Amino acid sequence: MTAENNYLEIDSGGGAPIRAWVKGVMFEDQAAQQLRNAAQLPFIFRWIAAMPDVHMGIGATVGSVIPTKEAIIPAAVGVDIGCGMAAVRTSLVASDLPDDLKSLRSAIESAVPHGRTDHGGRNDIGAWHDVPERNREKWASLENGYRKIAAKHQKLTRNAHPSAHLGTLGTGNHFIEVCLDESDRVWLMLHSGSRGIGNRIGSYFIELAKKDMRHLIANLPDRDLAYLEEGTEHFDEYVEAVGWAQSYARLNRELMMDAILETARSARGIPPFTTTDEVVNCHHNYVSHETHFGEQVFITRKGAVRAGLGDLGIIPGSMGARSYIVRGLGNPNSFMSCSHGAGRSMSRTEARRRFTIADHEAATKGIECRKDAEVIDETPAAYKPIDAVMAAQKDLVEVVHTLHQVVCVKG
Repeated sequence: MTAENNYLEIDSGGGAPIRAWVKGVMFEDQAAQQLRNAAQLPFIFRWIAAMPDVHMGIGATVGSVIPTKEAIIPAAVGVDIGCGMAAVRTSLVASDLPDDLKSLRSAIESAVPHGRTDHGGRNDIGAWHDVPERNREKWASLENGYRKIAAKHQKLTRNAHPSAHLGTLGTGNHFIEVCLDESDRVWLMLHSGSRGIGNRIGSYFIELAKKDMRHLIANLPDRDLAYLEEGTEHFDEYVEAVGWAQSYARLNRELMMDAILETARSARGIPPFTTTDEVVNCHHNYVSHETHFGEQVFITRKGAVRAGLGDLGIIPGSMGARSYIVRGLGNPNSFMSCSHGAGRSMSRTEARRRFTIADHEAATKGIECRKDAEVIDETPAAYKPIDAVMAAQKDLVEVVHTLHQVVCVKG
């Protein structure tokens, strides 16, 4: 199947075209409607691209690529600004790992704060209470930018200081994994973003966009598609804040990876090892200024990874499914993008209703991970089959490595 016909054309009802890589995968009506809503906006460039993991989000679909001219939709970027993946290959092989991986999972859980308690307050288990020196040093590179943003928008300084979350995992579908590739080589992989400060920045500017459009918002197909126009005060401030949050997210993943490598090196039973030059750190919730079809445009990838020619990316499956290290094919039809994962096939509420602990235990057999009621909403069957998702985007990426997890830490 060629790049020209691997997507479906979706009727937008008079708006910009929609090209959807959804052949062979579930494509819910609500997600299709959200794509049509976004396609009605007057500043969409060329068309909207929907990835095979597309599913309903807030305002804009998760798994969409929205190119815009002279405007950005804050809700399309979302509140987990800069969320993404990191992976590194080690010199270890499967036989180097201990037979009992529970102690390794426990060590990783102790090394990286994860989860959330006390409503994110003083006793939150997901934040540092004594920030490591390494993290303090890295925070210095972000501090001036944060002070500049906070001076203009003091509401963003509420709750935990961003330095307390730098190098922490978070909640929901964020995870840390020890994986084996097709040659039984050991990889470390993780998924996280800009934590509490990214959420505050995203939420704050979403509301600012709605206020700025209060006289026009009734004309929008969805209030959450409120946008900021280039040249306005809040547009420039948003671009500054979202760029800072994306830098924070990337550094957050780097610090966690450093901590995990350190933990693995000190773990009992694991021999000394090195890392290779196969390292990937990529966003999948972000906005960037790029050139496409000879024009400068803003590309909002809400649950999508840049897949320019030769770009390395990560497409994770669920807790019990394969994940992929991929290389972009630079397909212009998707604005050089690919999916960011398998994509949910049902809501968290529906997953908790439908599946039991026994179902989850069976689906994650052989994987050292949590198997309690609190992670039922992340069970593999709550996601689309990753094999179908990969088949639907074979014109967007090529597989470099196929990974399967042996340890999974969930936020």
